Amino acid sequence: MTYLLILLGLSFLVSSVGWIYFIYFFSIGYGLSISALSVATAVIFWDYLTLPTALLCGVLFIYGIRLAAYLLIRERRSASYKKILYQPDNTAKKPLFVMFMIWISCALLYIGQISPVGFYMFNMSKLAPVNEVWAWVGAIVATLGVLIEIIADAEKSAAKRVNPHRFVDTGLYRIVRCPNYFGEVLMWTGSFVICFGSCCTVGQWVIASLGYVGIVYVMFSGARRLELRQSEVYGSDPEFQRYIKRTPLILPLVPIYSVARHTWLKG
Repeated sequence: MTYLLILLGLSFLVSSVGWIYFIYFFSIGYGLSISALSVATAVIFWDYLTLPTALLCGVLFIYGIRLAAYLLIRERRSASYKKILYQPDNTAKKPLFVMFMIWISCALLYIGQISPVGFYMFNMSKLAPVNEVWAWVGAIVATLGVLIEIIADAEKSAAKRVNPHRFVDTGLYRIVRCPNYFGEVLMWTGSFVICFGSCCTVGQWVIASLGYVGIVYVMFSGARRLELRQSEVYGSDPEFQRYIKRTPLILPLVPIYSVARHTWLKG
């Protein structure tokens, strides 16, 4: 499929911002890549763009732009975030081979993540009997996921303005300790489920599944890093200990309270 090669080239191009600073492969480069790929997908399949697929592409574009802008602003304004971002392990020079492997892995992952909506419209262009109900389900779930992320970030910012030295356990944080990660998992779940109505081939299912599993792994890996970091900062606080024992880490109502011991999640 020629359009996948076009998207892959774009993914490599935009994510190359990571050559400035390798963390950008996973952060700013990630957000910008998702935005660019969602726009490119919509343009390539403009004649087959439906209301739900347009909504999904729009949601993914907004998500990516918002993430990149949020991280850039946070890096400039937050001393604590900058300290984490530029810790010695991150600033140490990486071997050229490692940098290339990270670049390739990220570019491929981003293609896998964005692929379901492209597969839907590509198969539609080949007159496959796609099911628009699944497109609507995916678009609505993805939109809900982005809204949860936006609300969670706003609640955390508000709580930190009141007390910057206390952990956040208000709003969505009462339900789950990492609501922003949950929102992202929900968003990509919405993107992925569109495959069920896309008449996907085996190859398309493999690409989409690898993208989905890959980003879910990244989210749990991020949640693990946050858990370890919070334990260092708040671990001696009895109130924090009570909070983490009764509040799931990333998935509401799913009793996963810690992944700290799962070293295979180390990213």
